Amino acid sequence: MFRTLACAAAALCLAAPAFAQSREEADHSHHRHADFESTRMHVRVDGEAGPGVRDIILIPGLSSSPKVWQGTIDHLGAGWRVHSIHIQGFAGAPVEGNAEGPVAAPVAEEIARYIAEQGLDKPAVVGHSMGGTIGMMLAARHPDAVGKLMVVDMVPFMGAMFGQPGTNPTVESVTPIADQVHAQMLNSPEEAYRAQAAQTVAAMVRDEAAEPMILADTASSDRTVSSNAYRELIVTDLRPELANITVPTEVVYVAFDFPGMTPEMTDGIYRMSYATLPGVELTRIDDAAHFLFIDQPQAFFAELDAFLAQ
Repeated sequence: MFRTLACAAAALCLAAPAFAQSREEADHSHHRHADFESTRMHVRVDGEAGPGVRDIILIPGLSSSPKVWQGTIDHLGAGWRVHSIHIQGFAGAPVEGNAEGPVAAPVAEEIARYIAEQGLDKPAVVGHSMGGTIGMMLAARHPDAVGKLMVVDMVPFMGAMFGQPGTNPTVESVTPIADQVHAQMLNSPEEAYRAQAAQTVAAMVRDEAAEPMILADTASSDRTVSSNAYRELIVTDLRPELANITVPTEVVYVAFDFPGMTPEMTDGIYRMSYATLPGVELTRIDDAAHFLFIDQPQAFFAELDAFLAQ
């Protein structure tokens, strides 16, 4: 079954072209940056601290910027101080410390440091796609730092989608495939990369008005950073760590849109993927693609509000 879903990997993470803007060229006019020094990420903050104000951290996916969360930020409104993560090398941010090697794991550590240095009291964390992976790393490896976790359309071991039929994929068995994918991403001609990005974005969001924004993020992401991060996701198996997550956790997801796949089959894959996380709540949102919080905002906001109110 997972072999049938190998192509779903592109629907979980973006393949980004090779162009990257400098910090001066990128439009960060919508940002108010937190006072936090890091070569791995910077943080946009919306809202002010005050009596009754709660903190929430939003983590976008591969090659995405905080702009994808704008509807969610607007919805949360007063009563929330929103910390949106912008990973260096993605969507116009300078590469800096993400020039080589893993990206997700170091960023998770930096978010833990950010929470501690900013004095945040167990913030809620919401992560989309690769951001969901980072959120799981954060909650599993720093369980006292997080208040609750929502993972949006991401499984704990994406590499399982690359396994052979009838096998139980492992990090070791999918590493050669990850290396091959990584090499292809790094070496593809620019024109082919652009075409793939446009095709991928079109399959990942149904809201046509949002496509230009998402495609612009991919077009201004650094190829090496995105390629390294994508490889890292394939060879990262968080299933053994899920039991370390002790905070309330919800996973919202969409059905895999492939011939022969049913929504119920997707439900089964998610149940199996998160079997080692006691108490996890799994919620499917229909009539949406990967950016489900953009395609079906009201359904997503209803789930988010109920989750945050628990």
